[in-house]
Amino acid sequence: MKQYINPNAAIWHGRVSNKYLYLHEKVRCAPLSEISEPAKKSIALLGYACDEGVKRNQGRVGAVKGPEAIKNSLGKFPNHLANTVLLHDVGAIVCEDGDMEAAQEALSKAVSTLLEKKQFPIILGGGHDMAYGHYHGIKNYLDSKKEEQTIGIINFDAHFDLRQNTHNNNSGTPFYQIAIESKRENNIFNYLCLGIRKDANDRTLFQTAKELDVKYVLSDTFQIQYLDEINTWIDAFIKNVDKVYVTIDLDGFSSAYAPGVSAPSPMGFTPQIVVECLKTIIGSGKLISMDIAEMNPKFDIDGQTTKLAASLLHHIIHTIY
Repeated sequence: MKQYINPNAAIWHGRVSNKYLYLHEKVRCAPLSEISEPAKKSIALLGYACDEGVKRNQGRVGAVKGPEAIKNSLGKFPNHLANTVLLHDVGAIVCEDGDMEAAQEALSKAVSTLLEKKQFPIILGGGHDMAYGHYHGIKNYLDSKKEEQTIGIINFDAHFDLRQNTHNNNSGTPFYQIAIESKRENNIFNYLCLGIRKDANDRTLFQTAKELDVKYVLSDTFQIQYLDEINTWIDAFIKNVDKVYVTIDLDGFSSAYAPGVSAPSPMGFTPQIVVECLKTIIGSGKLISMDIAEMNPKFDIDGQTTKLAASLLHHIIHTIY
């Protein structure tokens, strides 16, 4: 696959314990072609090293380096995974000559392959345009099972990413693309956005969200004091779908926590509310795959955003299994 590169074992390093006390000692680097259906529970980390969509959307480029930065930071964290859980780094999807659509297609195939091999995929980006390829990887896998299963998308984000792709596809269009395709196929577009900001979406985007029956929680309400209400909305959304795909856009967090993103803002949400909501989502038993988007090391400060992404990832893998 032209858009795929093997894992880079050199990025996994840290304190040496010889007792698997740290995740860099736990992780196994293996190309996609070497991944087989495991006897144990297994998590697969796959990078999406592409920020072409960010560039097309007039954002700050640099997220192409995001996947390796997150993996490098995660490796230094303590390992609390049971011996019965495997952790794989399976490399990255790359964007050749600005061909974002080819990268999305490659990501779709990779996600389907990982699900087929009973892995739990976590995709690390990279621009949020990866959501389009990621979603189709899940959909194609479920379709191959000849079972009608609905997918619910939960997006932690300040932006709807429902821009019309009249001129081009980019990091701001993935969910609009999915919505239009769902309508064409007579499928329901199940989309919940958590943390939407009015200062980050113009009124046409709110109108589009209304027309597409998008469920969302505004940033004013997406706060820890409203957790019970938020969890009620999340539960209601999950109840109506068979599988859940979660995507976390790091630029949804306040720049106090995440300065190293493509579109920073001081008005974003806190890590605490996201962690609490993830507990509810994972606890549903319906989560099939997830990703973390828009990590941009070029603009990070003291590795703060990288550590946030790695901390979220650390929490997720230890909550899933």
